[in-house]
Amino acid sequence: MSTIKQKILIADDEPDIIELIQYNLTKEGYQIFTARNGQEAVLEAKRALPDLIILDMMMPRMDGIDTCRRIRSLPELKKTFLVFLTARSEENAEITAFNAGADDYITKPIKPRALVSRINAILRRKGIQIEAIHHNKLAVADLLIDRESFLVFRNQEKFVFVKKEFELLYFLASQTGKVCTRDTIMKNIWGNSVIVTNRTIDVHIRKLREKLGENYIKTIKGVGYKFDPN
Repeated sequence: MSTIKQKILIADDEPDIIELIQYNLTKEGYQIFTARNGQEAVLEAKRALPDLIILDMMMPRMDGIDTCRRIRSLPELKKTFLVFLTARSEENAEITAFNAGADDYITKPIKPRALVSRINAILRRKGIQIEAIHHNKLAVADLLIDRESFLVFRNQEKFVFVKKEFELLYFLASQTGKVCTRDTIMKNIWGNSVIVTNRTIDVHIRKLREKLGENYIKTIKGVGYKFDPN
């Protein structure tokens, strides 16, 4: 029985870059689609519905940031992972990319083996991020999160959280590998009727880390947080 190949869209205006990435990812068994500019990337993404998009920041017709925003506005691509691969290494460019909806940010020059390993890890998380959802239970990484009891289990260890801490953990874990902006966290955990500051979110994250350890929730500076267990 054949397995379904995961699909990757590569959007870059440099043919040599596309060829190099396509060659290495095809060897890994991925189905590859390509685009040479931002407008073409959006059209190809809507047609192919890829699992992951590798996006250059500086492209003709529509730059990478606008392309990212356009893709993120499409409901059918909500679960698609989006990775920037760019020569721009400055912090402001990285923050802008994450704010636009990127899940990861990789700088050129390309190291093919490292890039392949990074892509494999991202798509592996996509495949196992929700290993089981049954009767309000979420199994992800080595945690079992039980929404009925508000308890979290790691092997034989049990963790107890207050309501908002638990809801925050469940939300981040259900979005494993994806960057959650502060605004997204506020709306999903506290709603629009409650005034919440960035400090409130930071305190809840700190409490989660104090109980579970530092290896689950990653800070994306200037943007928000990502559940990305090591």
